[in-house]
Amino acid sequence: MVYIYLGTLLLLLGIFSYKGYRNTQHVVVNKVRVELNNRPSERLLNVLHISDMHMEHISISPEQLYEKLKKENIDLIALTGDFLDRKRSIPKLVPYLQMFKKLNSKYGIYAIFGNHDYVLNDRNFAMLKKTLEKHGCKTLQNEHDTFMIDGLRINIIGIDDFSTHRSDLSASYNGLTQGYNLVLTHDPNIVLEMKPFKFDYLLAGHFHGGQIHWPKPYHLAAMGKLVKMDMLKGLHVYHGKPFYISEGLGQTGINIRMGSRPEITLHQLQLSSAQPVMNKTLTAV
Repeated sequence: MVYIYLGTLLLLLGIFSYKGYRNTQHVVVNKVRVELNNRPSERLLNVLHISDMHMEHISISPEQLYEKLKKENIDLIALTGDFLDRKRSIPKLVPYLQMFKKLNSKYGIYAIFGNHDYVLNDRNFAMLKKTLEKHGCKTLQNEHDTFMIDGLRINIIGIDDFSTHRSDLSASYNGLTQGYNLVLTHDPNIVLEMKPFKFDYLLAGHFHGGQIHWPKPYHLAAMGKLVKMDMLKGLHVYHGKPFYISEGLGQTGINIRMGSRPEITLHQLQLSSAQPVMNKTLTAV
């Protein structure tokens, strides 16, 4: 009888693991449109958001990713950290960076770092940063960059990883000129500290949507206050300011997902300081 129970348990575990692995191959394309309350604007910014690629456990190839994105109108690419945590994974990242460059985003590619990237020692982290920059990424560590769209200044604010205590809000905003503030960061818990700091939209990742969100992501309990506030993925508003948490493209730990999917996100932002309204359409691909 014990062998029957053990065999049944192993069978169920095998089915769970297989289904979880198959889920990592079913990428969801989320399309988010951030509109203005009764104030249509012709100034738009189309942002491709990719987070948590985790080269050690990623189930979509650069070629497959390109096929999903090649027909999209992309003005800017935002990569919000956790590229990898092993030196030997850096060469694997290169074809993905080449693919992003091939998308010809008008205002370039911006990259910030996550907690897994900082697992690398200083020398290997420098190699990761150099690789990103060599392939067209502007890396931001508590700093900002700007460009203009039809006379409106766009501020890209890159806040370093909050979970590893590298965030410096004052440095990130230092010398900032008034405009549309798009914040890129890895750990979304930083929004709880940003009441005094203006932003129009914020992009983050880190939680993987729980990755194993079944029946609930109890394992995320130690990952900050947002988890307890049930803000794990998707579109949220805090103190009147909207932010988006990507479920990430890769996995960490074990290469399975339950109750979550790898995510590619396309954000269409209407550019103004007016109060935004968020609409989201989901397309499983």
